[in-house]
Amino acid sequence: MMADRWVGRVALVTGASVGIGAAIAKKLVKHGMKVVGCANNGVDKVKAIAAELKSQKAPGLLYPVKCDVSKENEILAMFAEIKDKFGGVDVCINNAGLSIDCPLMSGKTEDWRRLLEVNVLGLSVCTREALSQMESKGVDDGHIFNLSSLGGHKVLEGIPFYCGTKHMVTALTEGLRQELRAKKSNIRVTCISPGYVKTEFMSRMLGEEMSEQILSTMKSLNPDDIANALVHALHAPPHCQIHDIILRPIDQDT
Repeated sequence: MMADRWVGRVALVTGASVGIGAAIAKKLVKHGMKVVGCANNGVDKVKAIAAELKSQKAPGLLYPVKCDVSKENEILAMFAEIKDKFGGVDVCINNAGLSIDCPLMSGKTEDWRRLLEVNVLGLSVCTREALSQMESKGVDDGHIFNLSSLGGHKVLEGIPFYCGTKHMVTALTEGLRQELRAKKSNIRVTCISPGYVKTEFMSRMLGEEMSEQILSTMKSLNPDDIANALVHALHAPPHCQIHDIILRPIDQDT
């Protein structure tokens, strides 16, 4: 069971409609947290998950919000709603991410821009606004989670621009740790970098055929594996910062 200090507190999960984001949202609600689950086109799925959790009498709650994290005005409106409904966030989980087939030699500029807007700028704006709310309500034990990828530590074949954005996430996570330390803040920051996870995201990133081909060769991770890792880091003693988590299937060779 999660530490008592998190029961009843507020977490934001971006990209909460499917896959890893949905698994994290469910896990935190079952641990008694108030979870704001945001999605762009999938907010109806978040509403369905919220209804399911309510019917199961989960101790927390899931509050769905529509938000496109590539648009700053929508992020700011979402945080205003969080402040109005819950007083502000205690935990921010930057899970929303995007991959597009856009090679360096022939990719479209608008695709590169879209990746930067979601994977880097959206994450950074959410982090800034979450920290602002934590500071305004006197939270000094909050937690920022950035969902990265093995592609944030090495360049994977076929998706170099996506890997470039995830390398930025790795750098931004460390940069934030340094800024928080300089302010003598006890807010923690954790980067989680999964390998192959069986989700819709992987099939969209690599294509259905290649995704199935890869996953057929190994026992892949599932979204709950990532959610469990996040809860482990959140549950660590307040003086202990689990900064970087890399998870991969035992059989994965990259």
